[in-house]
Amino acid sequence: MKLMIAIECLGDRLRIIDQSRLPHEEIYIELHGYQDTARAIRDMNIRGAPAIGVAAGYGIALGANSIKTDDSRRFQKELSEVIETITSTRPTAVNLFRIAERMKKVAAGGKDVVKIKKSLTDEAVKIHLEEERATEKISRLGAELIENGFGIITHCNTGPLATAGYGTALGVIIYAHRQGKKPRIFVDETRPRLQGSKLTAWELKQAGIPFTLITDSMAGHFMKREEINCVIAGADRIAANGYTANKIGTYSLAVLANAHGIPFYIAAPTSTIDFSLKSGYQIPIEEREPEEVTHIDGVRIAPEGVEVANPAFDITPGQYITAIITERGIIRHPLEEGIGKLV
Repeated sequence: MKLMIAIECLGDRLRIIDQSRLPHEEIYIELHGYQDTARAIRDMNIRGAPAIGVAAGYGIALGANSIKTDDSRRFQKELSEVIETITSTRPTAVNLFRIAERMKKVAAGGKDVVKIKKSLTDEAVKIHLEEERATEKISRLGAELIENGFGIITHCNTGPLATAGYGTALGVIIYAHRQGKKPRIFVDETRPRLQGSKLTAWELKQAGIPFTLITDSMAGHFMKREEINCVIAGADRIAANGYTANKIGTYSLAVLANAHGIPFYIAAPTSTIDFSLKSGYQIPIEEREPEEVTHIDGVRIAPEGVEVANPAFDITPGQYITAIITERGIIRHPLEEGIGKLV
């Protein structure tokens, strides 16, 4: 399958497809520095944990290249400000912080500013290639779990747009379809930002893969009717104990799947695993603007002055996760032990 180019480095700038304009307009925007990149991450012009990590790597490299000094100490100080700007955008996706640390280490040992800049650019390209390869392996391994004619429900968006590669949860579905397994795909809309109905539906249409769009609250109905054989979701961060943070509503799907005896899979690269956190309940949860709940595409749907809660993610405990599909293998229970052995 030819990959959609969601992120492309053009030397002195970054070119991305503006996910906030999909599915109505396929618009590409150019990011001319680290501040543009940070803004694009914060405003969700680009989103998805792996894609955010890739964009962060390129953004830091762009920021480094814009620093006007040959003094290595001053360069390192200004580079720290670039990295801080990038990492202050979104708190939940660990890929963002892991890539920032990786770029910081690349720069730390150097004295020649010109060589440091080149090393950072080379590292950003390397990060992008690694994510492409990892998501292809995830998709191939995950497809082994899919039987012919399986009914699959997926949440949020986890295809090339979100990963800058093949895809994670959606990549598994696409790979299984390419194998001729003819999965029956249910895409939930994923309130409040509707990444399912806007992005996943768009990607599946681009790939020519049939699917059924449903509202988030319909999942239990179709599980009860035995039309769902498994759930596959992505992850923005996985703690050492296997608990996962993913788009709000993932936990609800996991509980429903458990109640109906349906396998619930997480598909994510090992770059999403955060060994510094023993429990998923330590993962910081981003609280986003109330307008995402009170409005749809700029049109108010709720009364003025209502109190709004808008957590962008929720935590799914390991007891509800059947397996975690990574590029290094499939992690089964006990998840904590499996994560430790695999990674």
